[in-house]
Parts: sequence; structure tokens; C-alpha cells
Amino acid sequence: IAPDVATFHNNMPSTFNVFWAAIRLGITRIVYASSETVLGLPFDVPPPYIPVDEDYPARPESVYSLVKHLEEQLAIELVRWNPDVSITALRFSNVMVPEDYEAFPYDADPRDRKWNLWGYIDARDGAQAIERALQVAPPGFDRFIIAAADTVTTTSNAELVAEVFPDVPVHGDLGEHDTMLSITKARRLLGYDPQHSWRD
Repeated sequence: IAPDVATFHNNMPSTFNVFWAAIRLGITRIVYASSETVLGLPFDVPPPYIPVDEDYPARPESVYSLVKHLEEQLAIELVRWNPDVSITALRFSNVMVPEDYEAFPYDADPRDRKWNLWGYIDARDGAQAIERALQVAPPGFDRFIIAAADTVTTTSNAELVAEVFPDVPVHGDLGEHDTMLSITKARRLLGYDPQHSWRD
């Protein structure tokens, strides 16, 4: 079995077993790591609009992202069976720790990081998102993009989009370096508030 297919076969039963065991133990709030990849990464097919958000259907482009999408579908059915249970999928961007910032900024070629719209997430802010979801997520299933508030480059968003995704509609004001992986929903519903940036 090819490695990516093996991943498919190994991850889905494990995720189900963890979810199902938690529910049987009476745990009613579950938070787990989904992935930004379900948004259509590596965006060889351009995103439907920028910034991307949770509103458009998943667009898995690899076995890994397909598994992450199926895990979200699994969670939807489990909370339907168990209406008092809360399952939250956090679609983490590319996780970084402070030591990784030595490689920043990614300015050499704008296309080098177009695969995830120049996004990232500081691991400490990822932990904050988990804590917030555990504290406030209501019963049912929901999904949230979790990213840093900024991009990995000093190149402006207007320049990046004009060069790499010139035909993709832009919704609202991108700001000069604001993330193009929208964290608006996470801010609004979880109270997520990223505190860390490579620019610091």
C-alpha cells in the first residue's frame, strides 16, 4: 500500500475509536486537529475567493486532506447521534514555534508559499484556540480556521494576490499583511485572539 493510502486506512479508524471512546466515557466536549488542507491546498486550483473561510464546501486535493474532510463528516454524524456532545474541528495552518522564525520572512519568491496563502500559526496561539474551544464550544459540530493574524512575508497582500491569483475575487479589505486564511469566525465564536507573530 502506498504511504498516503496507508495513512488513509490507519487514521480513520483511529479517529473514530478516539471519538467513540470519549463519547462512551461521557465526555461531552471534544476538540481535535483538522487541517487547512481541506480548503483546497496546495491551491493548484485557485481558491474560490480570498480570504478563504469556512463557508465554502471542503475541497480535498490529497489523500491526507480527504481523510481530514471525512473526519469532519464523521464528527457531524456522531453529534447527530449524541445531541449533547460538542465536537470542534480546528483547521490549523502551518504550525510554527519561535525557533522556526529564523527562516522568516519568505520573500524570495511569492509562489513558494502560495500553497497555503502565505499562512502559518504560532503553536502558542494554537494552544489558545484549543483552550477556547474547550471552554466555549456549544453542543453540535463546528469547524474553524486557526491561523496567525498575519502572513509569512513582507510582500503586501495586494502584490501577492495580483501576481499569483489575479483572477480570484477578493472579499473585503485584505490589509497589508493580514492573514488570508480568515480567522473571523474563530474570533467571533471562540474568542480566539492570536498574540504571537514572527514580526515580533
